Amino acid sequence: MHKYFELLLVVTYSIVLTVASLIRLNKVPSLGSSFDDKIYHFLAYFVLMLLWYNYFRRKTISNTILISASIAIGFGLIIEILQNKITETRVFDLNDLAANTFGVIFAALIITFYRKLKLK
Repeated sequence: MHKYFELLLVVTYSIVLTVASLIRLNKVPSLGSSFDDKIYHFLAYFVLMLLWYNYFRRKTISNTILISASIAIGFGLIIEILQNKITETRVFDLNDLAANTFGVIFAALIITFYRKLKLK
C-alpha cells in the first residue's frame, strides 16, 4: 500500500471513530449479548491498533507495536474524557476504556505472533 494511502486510512478511521464516539448513536445492531457495547469498543480499537501499526511498520523507527499501542490507548482515553466533558449523552466509562485497551492488546499480540511466524 502506498504510504500516503495508509496515513489517509488511519486518519479517516480515527476521525470516523471520534465522531461515532461523540454523537448519539441510534439503532446500533445488537449482537445478542448484554455487553454488545464492550464488543464494539474492543473491535473498534483492535482495528485502530492494526491501522496505526500498518502505518508505522515501514518507517525506520523501532518499537512500532509499542508506539501504535500507545497512540491507540491514548486516543481511547482522550475520547472517554471528551465524552464526559463535551457531550450530554455520553459519560466517561472505565469499562469502555478497558474494552478499548483489551482490543489494542489483543491486536498487538496477534501482530507479535504473526511477526514471529513470519521470521521463521
